[in-house]
Amino acid sequence: MMDRVIALYKRELKRTFRSRFMWLTILIQPLMWLIFFGSSFSGAPTQFLQSFFHTKDYIAFILPGELSISMVTVGMFSSMSLVQDKRFGYLRRVLVTPTRKSAIFLAKVMGGMTRGLLQIPVMLLASLALGVSFNLSVIALIEWIIGMVFLGIGFSSMYSIITINSSDWQAPGVISNLINFPLMFSSTALFPRAFFPSWLKIISDGNPITYAAEVGRDALVYGDPPTIDYMLFLVAFGTVFLILGIIVSDKYLKAE
Repeated sequence: MMDRVIALYKRELKRTFRSRFMWLTILIQPLMWLIFFGSSFSGAPTQFLQSFFHTKDYIAFILPGELSISMVTVGMFSSMSLVQDKRFGYLRRVLVTPTRKSAIFLAKVMGGMTRGLLQIPVMLLASLALGVSFNLSVIALIEWIIGMVFLGIGFSSMYSIITINSSDWQAPGVISNLINFPLMFSSTALFPRAFFPSWLKIISDGNPITYAAEVGRDALVYGDPPTIDYMLFLVAFGTVFLILGIIVSDKYLKAE
């Protein structure tokens, strides 16, 4: 089974690297957020930023949050790729072989997660070019990347599960619009938890983006080791949705 997963995963990578529009979506869109939205607080008083954001540079604060949000966005592409394979008949050709349905699902999920990881070095370099200085902890950085892997696996699995019975090319985009914005603005990716009303703080406490953003800030901005509870939450989130996706795909994935 692993040979088939690897072969299908390589196909996902080839599709990513060969598509100029995919690169534009994966790389340019987060950079635009970083440059334009990140600059929106450039005139804020230093004392205000230090008091509420615990950093002098809002771009440094937003960077881990934006990368976490991007993991949600690229998760949509795993379900979009699955819908395209149904519409163009590729999935039917794969399913007549001894390949397990869960192998197809795993390849899509790993492809979506990898697209998100590709953004990390690009965004870090862009932040340095914008004058951001990091307080790096190497061990914390590695642990944060591991957390991002599980975040990407979780959201790629979730999107694929939701659209596993659909061959409508509009479905991934519609689901994305319904999920992405509530998740983004109910997390601490863009603003600190202190700004939230009490009901939004409750939602934020169960939002995986919040945990990934906070772990990233510990690794990049504050130089602190990541909170173990946060890491365990991300690992559990990715693992649960991955297992659920394997079960659902083996039972419900069809060519049409």
